[in-house]
Amino acid sequence: MKRVLIITYYWPPSGGSGVQRWLKMSKYLPEYGWQPVIYTTKNAEYPIIDPSLEKDVPNDIEVIRQPIFEPYALYKKFLGIKRDETIKMGFIQEKEKKKGWKEDLSLWVRGNLFIPDARCWWIKPSVRYLKEYLKAHPVDAIISTGPPHSMHLIALKLKETIDTPWIADFRDPWTEIDYYNDLHLTRWADRKHHQLEREVLGKADKVVTVSQDWSKRLGRIGTRNVRVVYNGFDHTDEVTMPIAPSEKFTITYLGALSKIQNPMNLWKALSELVMDDSNFKKDLKINMIGQIDSSAASCIEKYGLTQFTSFSPYIPHNQVSSVHHKSALLLLLLMPNSEPRAKGLLTGKLFEYLASGRPILCIGPEDGDAAKILHETHAGTTIDFDNTDQMKQTIKAYYEKFHNKCLDTNDSMEINKFSRKSLAGEYARLLTQTIQTP
Repeated sequence: MKRVLIITYYWPPSGGSGVQRWLKMSKYLPEYGWQPVIYTTKNAEYPIIDPSLEKDVPNDIEVIRQPIFEPYALYKKFLGIKRDETIKMGFIQEKEKKKGWKEDLSLWVRGNLFIPDARCWWIKPSVRYLKEYLKAHPVDAIISTGPPHSMHLIALKLKETIDTPWIADFRDPWTEIDYYNDLHLTRWADRKHHQLEREVLGKADKVVTVSQDWSKRLGRIGTRNVRVVYNGFDHTDEVTMPIAPSEKFTITYLGALSKIQNPMNLWKALSELVMDDSNFKKDLKINMIGQIDSSAASCIEKYGLTQFTSFSPYIPHNQVSSVHHKSALLLLLLMPNSEPRAKGLLTGKLFEYLASGRPILCIGPEDGDAAKILHETHAGTTIDFDNTDQMKQTIKAYYEKFHNKCLDTNDSMEINKFSRKSLAGEYARLLTQTIQTP
């Protein structure tokens, strides 16, 4: 059994999307001859806590937890935020509020002094600890997974002194993340971010990301051929007993939703359908589950959809599958074409939607990676953010099938290649190739 050190900030009890990829990889890698060793934090400021994910941590896995200093306590005190209030991910604002000079200053400090992110103070102590650990407990390979991209810098520093093959795994872009331009970066800070990004891409033995478009983009920044290993779904997360859809025509969105993902034209299309069809009005239900930006709630109110909509906080991962199965239509909200990473955005949510077999309505680039997967698996429809008429026609067609009790579930065999177990095998083969390459 070969050993691989996985450097990750997100690990149970963390919830949310950031933890899923390497929690599930670590669960299945031993079946392919690789034993993970997890290096993670002891006292992290996680935006979401989900104890239900603990069941996926293998009993025999080695998990090394080291203390981390994060500036969030100072940040909260400066802004007058309650100590037990969590910091939202990706600039999501769940309540309308005006930004003052304190928020602007905090954002400037975050972008220009905490490079590449607020976990930067964990780099040096982690490198010191891991150098000693690896002398006594060698591994065959190292994987760093970001964001936060400070994890890549830990591996980069280790690479300078320990010649162990290293894979840099990008779950999201670095300088092409959608909020990068919101960080109020000085020219110096912008150059520093790009310099560190190129250094990681250039010095890692292999670079992996989660979509074809992002692979091309990382390649253009300055690295060799980038490999793609998709996110996926775990069959063991699926409900074992059949669950019938709700009697309502339930449209469900599940996950974090930022301002830039808010589909204004979708709310407009739904509003027009409510006005046009009394049956649709009687049957419609919209579930918004997770951290939802206030802009979406405002649009839903503007278009008269509040009475049909329920907002719920994050739910434990072990409840997600039953919510999917009770829905008539699953909503996947990506980003407008104008956003650099829109075409390559493949959230873990997409694959869990696929596993449910329920139809998927994707609002995003019609020529993007998500659209291609939905087409190949016959699992749903993709519509550009601006195409209100097509949204209206498509939802109407799904509703008519629902009304006539012929809204079929999808059971395409193409979906199986996105199982977490299969993808762990793919990653294991990549690890083996990496350590065999001179």
